Amino acid sequence: MSAEKLHYDDRHIAFLERLWGEGYLSPGGPGEVARVLDGLDLNGCHVLDIGCGSGAIAVSILRDHGAGKVTGIDVETPVCDAARERVKAAGLSGVIDIVEVTPGPLPFPDATFDVVFSKDSIIHIPDKEALAAEAFRVLKPGGWFAASDWLISHDGTPSPEMAAYIAMEDLDFAMASPARYERALKAAGFQEVTLTNRNPWYAEVAVEELARITGPERTEFEQAHGAGLIADQIRTWTAMIGVLKTGEHCPHHLRARKPV
Repeated sequence: MSAEKLHYDDRHIAFLERLWGEGYLSPGGPGEVARVLDGLDLNGCHVLDIGCGSGAIAVSILRDHGAGKVTGIDVETPVCDAARERVKAAGLSGVIDIVEVTPGPLPFPDATFDVVFSKDSIIHIPDKEALAAEAFRVLKPGGWFAASDWLISHDGTPSPEMAAYIAMEDLDFAMASPARYERALKAAGFQEVTLTNRNPWYAEVAVEELARITGPERTEFEQAHGAGLIADQIRTWTAMIGVLKTGEHCPHHLRARKPV
């Protein structure tokens, strides 16, 4: 993601939090975070949260999942500022660190973390192979990579409908296929690689989200966030639902383990 182009300014953060829940900049709230982490024992673990957004997930990982420490990273100042405020308000400044980073290698030594986590943010990282290699590097032996991301179902050129949707998002989406993620994780050295298709879930949820934006809540959304922004979001959600229905847009959960 380009550090110069600001994608998540205060207006967009406020809109997404109204739609997806306070502190959440991707769908599913704490329930979807729990599904990404399902079966992992985080008790006392040091967790890296890549693309921490406005901080609710970092707080949830510590409070709800038993992590001992969370380091959240993001590339945009507004979301890092929002995350720090949320962490401070929760009284967790000593055990959750929010670090603003620049795109590129992770600024941490080898074998720093027990778990590397990300919720729908690595879509902004074009080089999935470098991402997998860096996640592998900073994990301790036996550590887990657990993430969700928005994927495209195939390698190669997106369909015209998918290309139009990605352009509407205007968020520098760098979607990869499940096959590419699997290859990247295995090439980095990961084992126990699994991918779970969440398209059936989000295809339904996205329709519900659009109904909220266009239905009885529309006036409230427009008053809070501006009629122009809401009109843009309605166009984007409509296009997104189309490619979710075809299956070309296929959110996934990703899981892999660094050998002991």
